[in-house]
Amino acid sequence: MKKRIAVLTGAGVSAESGLSTYRDNGGLWDNYDPMEVASAEGWARNPALVLDFYNMQREHLREVKPNEAHRLIAQLEERFTVDVITQNVDNLHERAGSSHVVHLHGEVTKIRPENTCNEFDGFSEKYVVDCGYERVSLGDKAPNGAQYRPHIVFFGEAVPKMEAAIDLVAKADIVLIVGTSLQVYPAAGLYRFSNPDAPVWIIDPGDVTVRDPRLKHIRAVATEGMKEFIEKCV
Repeated sequence: MKKRIAVLTGAGVSAESGLSTYRDNGGLWDNYDPMEVASAEGWARNPALVLDFYNMQREHLREVKPNEAHRLIAQLEERFTVDVITQNVDNLHERAGSSHVVHLHGEVTKIRPENTCNEFDGFSEKYVVDCGYERVSLGDKAPNGAQYRPHIVFFGEAVPKMEAAIDLVAKADIVLIVGTSLQVYPAAGLYRFSNPDAPVWIIDPGDVTVRDPRLKHIRAVATEGMKEFIEKCV
């Protein structure tokens, strides 16, 4: 029986494909106010601005490709049962070949009626639509008459897939963290739900401020770090 590995990924794994990170110097939040373009309040105030922001991200995503780190993560499936749990809203893990990806913060290539996938319907994704890389405009309505909105977890909204992610981490024999410096909660605390005997690896070129004796730090960008992880553990 294959061992199980939970791979937790953040913006750093997609940075090498040319996608901007959010919090680093020069990241998206240096140029855009997240409370205007990525919050529930921002959506209520100016949905056209929010739609344009995600249209821009979708258009950029069309032009980029998975990098070697994405492919190496996908190749882990040859040896392990792999659950990828990502904070990223892009589709690069899927395009690289990963077969089981949980998107904690939603998916930029999907939309939904603005009055669905909430606490009132149990966060059902029944009405989520894959729009690919197409633009979405104010006035684009779902069959139920509601405006389509990005299928994104905005600031101020619940993270409905967190419980499923916790369950996957708890089942893992190995936890691998790639491209996230463990600063964005609640995702940053996910590894703490792992089995106490499960090794926890983190690949990040910078300092890791979390002090946990279980963490084994590979100080490298995602691609080089994945190569080192595979040499040591696979």
